Amino acid sequence: MSALSQDKQDRLDALYREVERESQTFVGYPCTCVFDYSELYRFLKFPINNVGDPFAPSTYRVNTKDLEREVLAWFATLTHADPEAFWGYITNGGSEGNLYGLYLARELMPEGMVYYSEDTHYSVSKNLRMLKMPNIMIRSLPTGEIDYDDLRETIRIHRDIPPIIMANIGTTMKEGIDDIAAIRKILRELAIHRSYIHCDAALDGMILPFLDDAPAWDFAAGVDSLAISGHKFIGSPIPCGIALAKKSNVDRIARSIEYVGTLDTTVTGSRNGITPIFLWYAIQRYGVEGFAAAARRCLALAQYAVDRFRSLGIEAWKNPHAVTVVFPRPPEEVLRHWQIAVKDDIAHIICMSHFDRALIDRITDDVAHALQQEAQL
Repeated sequence: MSALSQDKQDRLDALYREVERESQTFVGYPCTCVFDYSELYRFLKFPINNVGDPFAPSTYRVNTKDLEREVLAWFATLTHADPEAFWGYITNGGSEGNLYGLYLARELMPEGMVYYSEDTHYSVSKNLRMLKMPNIMIRSLPTGEIDYDDLRETIRIHRDIPPIIMANIGTTMKEGIDDIAAIRKILRELAIHRSYIHCDAALDGMILPFLDDAPAWDFAAGVDSLAISGHKFIGSPIPCGIALAKKSNVDRIARSIEYVGTLDTTVTGSRNGITPIFLWYAIQRYGVEGFAAAARRCLALAQYAVDRFRSLGIEAWKNPHAVTVVFPRPPEEVLRHWQIAVKDDIAHIICMSHFDRALIDRITDDVAHALQQEAQL
């Protein structure tokens, strides 16, 4: 293979400098920039492919399924799944994990109706269109969590149809957490005997398990499947995630594929075999205590950001257990510079592991200055 021409090399160098520069002002999305997987770069020279079921052998043996299963077992323990009765796989991210949960629910209850709040991640409505699943959007409370009165009344009207609940464990803009106990209470009171609850825990699935006062949200709370992102709180150069479900449900949809000598139980055929190494490596290095310390630090930084905004006259707020800080939408130049996500009249920053107080001071000063200038126009 010949070397790149100088102009192509210059283009790559320029791209590297641009990405490096933009990562310094990356504050509006829930992905940490603090990780070092340089020890693992040697694996990039192999066509690693975890095709098919992680728990089944395959004739394609250039894979990392052993590490994938260890990662899944770690998350199963973290989310109180039955160690003898869970199944899962490492996905390309939270959207795929949600797609899998909905797909599984549809196969189990093809006549079911999906309920999700208006604050649910945009990928869910797309997934529902792909799967052609009947669905009803439920109102949200100001906190971002689902409106339980609206959910109750809507399910009551359609109580002859099995409900499939897409619960949010940390909504996109406000990090609102749906109350699983309250949802299950509604189902009991309406005498609903067939239902399915999937949890989108993309961000908070790696925060709540490490907090002493966190609400119950996982398999111990009675959910049927869940999705957690790997590239958000843990950190990864490649988007990835974890889908976990009850094995008895997954067994009902498994198909044997002779070509690769394994079971087809996932959304994709070929699957990334590199990210299981990243996640395994991070788990070995940090462990529960390391992630718990990181979660507490990020929560403290988020509270510092709220206090700093308010000291500057800006009505910022956050939910309990949240690292997302919500504040009034600032002018476009601030949004663009800091890569801040917005919806309607609100904006947010998400205090991840690459944050510190100095960074928060710079962000809050810029937002305050821009809002003051806007008010004077």
